[in-house]
Amino acid sequence: MATLTALPEEQFNRDPRLAVACKTTNAPVYNVSIGYLRAFITLMVLAHHSSLAYVTFGPPAPTSLTGAIRWWEASPIVDAHHWAGFDFLVAFNDMFFMSLMFFLSGLFVWQSLARKGARHFLADRTLRLGLPFVVAAALVAPIAYYPAYIQTGLGGGIAGYWQQWQALGNWPAGPAWFVWVLLAFDAVAAALLFVSPRWGAGLAKLSSAAERRPFLFFALLVAISAAAYVPLAVIFNPLSWSAWGPFAFQTSRGLHYLVYFLLGTGVGAYGLNRGLVSPDGRLARRWWLWSIRALLAFLVAAGVGFTAATKHMGSRGWELAGHSTWVISCAASSFAFLALFVRFAKRRGKLFDSLTANAYGMYLIHYAFVGWLQLAVLKSEMPAITKGSLVFVGTVLLSWGATAALRRIPAVAKVI
Repeated sequence: MATLTALPEEQFNRDPRLAVACKTTNAPVYNVSIGYLRAFITLMVLAHHSSLAYVTFGPPAPTSLTGAIRWWEASPIVDAHHWAGFDFLVAFNDMFFMSLMFFLSGLFVWQSLARKGARHFLADRTLRLGLPFVVAAALVAPIAYYPAYIQTGLGGGIAGYWQQWQALGNWPAGPAWFVWVLLAFDAVAAALLFVSPRWGAGLAKLSSAAERRPFLFFALLVAISAAAYVPLAVIFNPLSWSAWGPFAFQTSRGLHYLVYFLLGTGVGAYGLNRGLVSPDGRLARRWWLWSIRALLAFLVAAGVGFTAATKHMGSRGWELAGHSTWVISCAASSFAFLALFVRFAKRRGKLFDSLTANAYGMYLIHYAFVGWLQLAVLKSEMPAITKGSLVFVGTVLLSWGATAALRRIPAVAKVI
């Protein structure tokens, strides 16, 4: 299997672009800002799932797990109490946070490929992604979805639940879908070495201009991701999912996520402390401007999307406008959060270091806590904002503590 480290030294000297791309491959580079941003996005994921039971546009409570429309896979518990503030949070998150997670994951790919070679890179990613996916899908997901079965009121206990689960035709894995898709993207990155061993260097060169002209890189991201997303969103419902066994993904967003992952790889190949993520670059210095752009882009996208789905349903023009503004809002929010963390998250702190170290494990197991905590407060007359806040805080503390405890086991710590 082709490896970057197998290339002779004189080839690096002849090709300065490849030298730039592989400059920091002797040892892994830790970037505090990026590490803390990944941890923060994980918290946003937990907040997102904690809030879904209380949005005003939520689906009806499930009466069976085997119905034609299975909203319970996205929202295992549906509460009668709602708060419009959670609508804003869920809509804002959905615009960008999974795309940004793929981008952040891509930042470290080229370093790892160049340091380990494709074979060892894939072996390592299979251990760190494949094995946790199997555990999360096989154990965490059934535990997380059992509260949805309880809410149906069908009875029958675990035996009844298992009977309905077997009748589904697939195996819902919950948020672990991100993990297997990321592993597939890592395989794509490794396979690209056979096509062009210098593909990372090419993306690094493309990313080098982002330090001085981040808006041009933003425009490039919008253009490529729009080409990847809009046609599929027109063909498929943006809310639709495809699934084979436990392997599920958002049908219209698969290529869009791959674009973010690969462009993130290019940014990382150029360097984790320069280019787009330079602490002294124009993106970081203009964090306030990108924050304003992100807010405006979200408001426009939300307004256009709502109008297209209500007043102009079936209009192809409004449909295209909704998909296009979604792409712009996604990129703008991603750039805004990158700018904020690269600019301000520079000093390390014990609390955020701990959160960063445990974030991956928290992502893998948090869904089980979300469902059971939502079930625990289901019959309470507390306001929705109180319920959602309690579920979020409880989920953070329980998943954080459980992950920290599990990581005391050396074999587990090696993986997560």
